[in-house]
Amino acid sequence: MTKTVNRSLMQLTALAIVAALILAFASPREVTLGQSARLLFIHVPSISVAYLAFTLVLIASGIYLATKRMKWDHLALAAAEAGAVFTGLTIVIGMVWAKPTWGVFWTWSSRLTLTAIMFFVYVGYLALRRAIVDPEVRARRAAILGMLSIVQIPIVHFSVIWWRDVHQPPTLATPAGIQMDAPILIALLVAMGAFILLGALLISLRYRIAGAEYILETTDPAGGVAGDAVTAPVLTRES
Repeated sequence: MTKTVNRSLMQLTALAIVAALILAFASPREVTLGQSARLLFIHVPSISVAYLAFTLVLIASGIYLATKRMKWDHLALAAAEAGAVFTGLTIVIGMVWAKPTWGVFWTWSSRLTLTAIMFFVYVGYLALRRAIVDPEVRARRAAILGMLSIVQIPIVHFSVIWWRDVHQPPTLATPAGIQMDAPILIALLVAMGAFILLGALLISLRYRIAGAEYILETTDPAGGVAGDAVTAPVLTRES
């Protein structure tokens, strides 16, 4: 059943990505930013999926602390890894866009700096998990960090409003409404849908891997699956 769902999700994701690419290149040229504006069809959806993934880390971590069921820890791990990947992609695409727009790949603006900090915090979350051997201790400490880390999302998102920044201000959620032409908006929404499906697919696959890793980790080598398949060599003396 799970394999069928993943296969269907893969197919739907592939179709959505193709549709997003077609609309991204078919959309009209942006007046101010020119062709480089098409990078926003990757940049905006990727950070949006990262926000959703980190929110899922918060939810899964909270449920784990309440229930102590390891499947929620596995889900938090899968979401954190996906969120870190999409945040890294956001930073890279942002740097590519910044060079022709600002003349530099990087500037220490509030939005860029805070996004980089958020990326390294979740990389630290993943490093913490690798540093702890005991699964329950690891899950508990990771859950606490995963819940605390969520505070970064509103700070990153609203940084361009709270502080003066060279970064482009919001164009979707603004008091004046959506500041975007219809063809570009449609292409962006389709791209966001494609990225959400891709994020869901990656999380689903990583969740299955996390469950398999936990089984291998907690199986007793002396009496479990590995013990039945592997035996120590027997040394004999020649006569």
